[in-house]
Amino acid sequence: MRSFTDARGADTEDELWLCEHPPVFTQGVAGRPEHLHDAGGIPVVQTNRGGQVTYHGPGQVVAYPLVDLRRLGIFVKEYVFRLEQAVIKALEGYGVTGHRVAGAPGIYVNLDDPGGHAALPSPRDPRDPWKGIGKIAALGIKVTRHCSYHGVALNVAMDLSPYARIDPCGYAGLASIDLSTIGVTTTWDDAAGALGDQLGSYLGP
Repeated sequence: MRSFTDARGADTEDELWLCEHPPVFTQGVAGRPEHLHDAGGIPVVQTNRGGQVTYHGPGQVVAYPLVDLRRLGIFVKEYVFRLEQAVIKALEGYGVTGHRVAGAPGIYVNLDDPGGHAALPSPRDPRDPWKGIGKIAALGIKVTRHCSYHGVALNVAMDLSPYARIDPCGYAGLASIDLSTIGVTTTWDDAAGALGDQLGSYLGP
């Protein structure tokens, strides 16, 4: 991604990479070591994306949009909104309602009613701010010379146990879930296609 972005010019076409990683923890540039409790033999990779620690592994669709934001005519805030909206629309196709949480990039699900349309409880309980909420998609990006890389990860059908070794995205007590946890059965290929189609729609010319 970095090599592609460093080498691209004004006329380089945008690309979307969809992949599935072997087990790995990644730390963002602001990553604090106390949020990684015990790697347990899983590699830890330092990255130059934003955000804190997260986990990637089999059963997760990782999407890397390599997009020229200036050519698209948008700024970073709008770009993040479109990434999240693409995930929300992909989830909608499975009957799942995705939610945003202010100040916490990514997409979340109401665990008590994954398909319901009611807003997440607000204000959140300060004693347990993540009660009843599960994170189903993580987001971490890097933009250099108006061009984006890194991206978004959608949990489909994973071994979720490595998330217990970290504070996901820096949030202690936040549950990480996948589609299978909330009763959705699908394949990696189908989920990758659904997310890819939505990203193409929201980031296309």
